[in-house]
Amino acid sequence: MPLVRRGTSGLSLVVGVNKPAGMSSHDVVNRCRRIFGERRVGHTGTLDPMATGVLPVCVGPATRLGAYLTGHDKRYRVRIAFGAGTDTDDAEGRVLRTAPVPACVLDPEFARAFVAGLVGARKQMPPAYSAVKVGGTKSYEAARSGSIIELKPRDIVVHDALLLGVREASDGCDLPSWDVEFHVSKGTYIRALARDAGAALGCPAHVAALERTALGLLSLEECVSLEALADLGDRAALDPVRLLGARFAFAQGDMAARVANGAALGSAELPLFERRRTTSALELCACTAGVRESCEPPKDGELVAVVSDNRLAALYGYDRARDRFKARCVFQTGVSRGRDC
Repeated sequence: MPLVRRGTSGLSLVVGVNKPAGMSSHDVVNRCRRIFGERRVGHTGTLDPMATGVLPVCVGPATRLGAYLTGHDKRYRVRIAFGAGTDTDDAEGRVLRTAPVPACVLDPEFARAFVAGLVGARKQMPPAYSAVKVGGTKSYEAARSGSIIELKPRDIVVHDALLLGVREASDGCDLPSWDVEFHVSKGTYIRALARDAGAALGCPAHVAALERTALGLLSLEECVSLEALADLGDRAALDPVRLLGARFAFAQGDMAARVANGAALGSAELPLFERRRTTSALELCACTAGVRESCEPPKDGELVAVVSDNRLAALYGYDRARDRFKARCVFQTGVSRGRDC
């Protein structure tokens, strides 16, 4: 395999990968490094190896966007298997306990009502096998070494939960299971939702299959397989302005030069624009179609994307006390907005 030198690709873009099962998120990053010939590659929103679906990947200087593309709501399709609990709370773990499954689990009406009852704010204890850090040590690293880390419950929100179906055990092998769609806040562990559902029903449970269908504004339909990405290359680039979900401004000429230097800008110098609320797929591309000037004044701390020559040039934050926008992140070469923008 040829040596990939840092920064030789000249690319700066964001793509959406439909992660296959059996690969870690880091494995996907390594594959993308080879595809783009670029060492600076990072992902946002880790997926467990057994999970599939939406994984945003940043390439080149666009990796600096990673901190701004996290923290969004997520959507999942999950199969929750009842009757067995594992050390990882998913099918890849070691079975620790088994128990009979209550008859109510196979009652679709009961299951539908139970799932609907999961909606709302709650405290959730992260799984022992998770990336949560305590004292600089990741929980899963401690768990693998046989140590115990004291994790603390975290605040999460289940925005929506919908039962898709109830499955009975078959051929004496499979466990009874529910197929569920979840829309959850950042920091929510679906494995923990499955674990806690089993506990509430009096039997152990775990995640048998998991697919992330959306992360923030990035949907599964926009993601491509690694094989397709190898063929498409930079043609798979997505518009980071849309993915950020932020209002945006345009800079040309002298203003573009000032933005490139990270100069502070008065609020009057930076008119804000937004996308019209629409169901039209054509207008959801976040290009000039479907764009209008915003009537709302900037909010204190608001993040704004600045576009120059149809590339994301910088991210600015608004300081109400000084009525100025201050540079948060400047991209000297800009981040591609894709071929459709």
